[in-house]
Amino acid sequence: MKKAYIFPGQGSQFKGMGLDLYQSSDLAKSLFDKANEILGFEITKVMFEGTDEELKQTNVTQPAIFIHSVALAQNSSDFTPDMVAGHSLGEFSALVAAGGLSFEQGLKLVAKRADAMQKACEIRPSTMAAILGLDDKTIEDICASITDEVVVPANYNCPGQVVISGSIEGVERACELLKAAGAKRALLLQVGGAFHSPLMEPAREELAAAIHAAEFKSPVCPIYQNVNAKPSTDINIIRENLISQLTAPVRWTQSVEAMVQDGAGLFIECGPGKVLQGLVKKIANQVELKSI
Repeated sequence: MKKAYIFPGQGSQFKGMGLDLYQSSDLAKSLFDKANEILGFEITKVMFEGTDEELKQTNVTQPAIFIHSVALAQNSSDFTPDMVAGHSLGEFSALVAAGGLSFEQGLKLVAKRADAMQKACEIRPSTMAAILGLDDKTIEDICASITDEVVVPANYNCPGQVVISGSIEGVERACELLKAAGAKRALLLQVGGAFHSPLMEPAREELAAAIHAAEFKSPVCPIYQNVNAKPSTDINIIRENLISQLTAPVRWTQSVEAMVQDGAGLFIECGPGKVLQGLVKKIANQVELKSI
């Protein structure tokens, strides 16, 4: 039975995250302290003592989840993945844990990504919404039918749960049409912008330069990437998919299905929370689930 390690994205943060690890592991403590130096502010203080509101800031959330996830993986005595994957931001954590990037390079890219995404959000007001209880094709068709606004499927989280992303007007109109088409719920999300949509193009361009400048190595196992749900160890492919990820949908359902098809029987969530375990259970209920 193959082991798939999976790494969460934005939304998994919680107050006090990583404190127990910081206090119990010298290795983890050194990573957290190094992160403070690299970022130029005490992110550990926000992680350990900050409010929910402070933790929600994109420039805090993304590095915090990355640091916590990588520290858990590197502190684990039996981290022996046959394959890895990460949800959105988690793809960077997965890549570092699998040896494709150094911790320092990974954190710098995540910080740059968070900053670029925040700037893109400020250029044009935008949002996201979770659509529950409707098939992918109907959601895709309705989004495509709205041609005068931006609205696209952004996260294929599990069967019956797709997140759409775009301009405020586009998302609100799509929600009405999707409810009329039979969606059980269409919930506007409390997010800062339209992640994984064409509105992230300015961020994609900014991040592309940083990714091309970073030093990548072949990971120790295949990484199943969000953009195409396919495994890769080729650093050129990995690099291009990381860049494309900002404006393309997160194909999480398809990634999990591909990992199961390739022999994954145990999925281990590595990071704060258990969001991904819940999604995997809905995608492939026959597999074993645990977390570090």
